[in-house]
Amino acid sequence: MNNGSNRVLDELAKLVTDAAGAAQGVRREVETAFRGQAERLLNTMDVVQREDFEAVREMAIRARAENTALLARIEALEALVGNKSQPAKTAKSSAAGSRAKKDPS
Repeated sequence: MNNGSNRVLDELAKLVTDAAGAAQGVRREVETAFRGQAERLLNTMDVVQREDFEAVREMAIRARAENTALLARIEALEALVGNKSQPAKTAKSSAAGSRAKKDPS
């Protein structure tokens, strides 16, 4: 009798193991189907993938840093040019001002 009950328990354990394996297979299939549906939904909504977003974000950060550096260069050059041509701007401004005073229109 001992041998018979072991056989029944072995068969029961095998049945439970097979059921667990089948449940995992069904779970994988449901996950795959869900992922496919979610991906299709996101594609129709024009949602950006995380990798693409991160790449564009890095490009924007680099561009912002480059713009800041270029702005500093431009301001330095304008300061250089502005110091050298300051008298010329004053002369042009006074000439334009005197013309405006003469022209009554």
